[in-house]
Amino acid sequence: MTKKLFAFIVVFTTCGALTGIHAKNPFSKGDRIVNVGIGIGSYYGGSGYTSSIPPLSVSYEQGIIDGLLDGKASVGVGGYMAYTANKWETSISNSTYGYKYSYLIIGARGTFHYQFVDKLDTYTGLMLGYNVVNSKFFGDDPGSHTSGPTGVSGLGYSAFIGARYHFSDKLAAFAEIGYGISALELGISIKL
Repeated sequence: MTKKLFAFIVVFTTCGALTGIHAKNPFSKGDRIVNVGIGIGSYYGGSGYTSSIPPLSVSYEQGIIDGLLDGKASVGVGGYMAYTANKWETSISNSTYGYKYSYLIIGARGTFHYQFVDKLDTYTGLMLGYNVVNSKFFGDDPGSHTSGPTGVSGLGYSAFIGARYHFSDKLAAFAEIGYGISALELGISIKL
């Protein structure tokens, strides 16, 4: 699936670059943008875990300040929501058991944008949110595990850098790296 996603993004970016559409101000005061992405390299899980739902995210951002640093910089605020799920299982003496985990992050983000080149909106930001974590035991209990649901939820944070490549005034592809639902998020951005 990762190879197909990568191929799609390369083709999408190449097509956009060939069209020659120019986006003068990729992010300004009053702009509203929705990002929809999929994560690669999740921080949740580990050795022996299998992903049942890949990291998925949606974020909203609105420009609140522009015209900074010779008109090339702006500031935005917005919200973020992401979800992923995985499981860990093992078999002992013909008994299979394990845990299913789910992770939901809801947060508020602030971003600082700076345009280095045309059509490319580069930014960095911080997020403060709440991470809802649930786990549930499944299978035959061999006696050493509890079968009740458990969860460890709490405040979460993220620092990230990203870029949006604009194919038109309304459509862009984005990539973000940092600490969040995954190490790398790729997807599309739509200006409302």
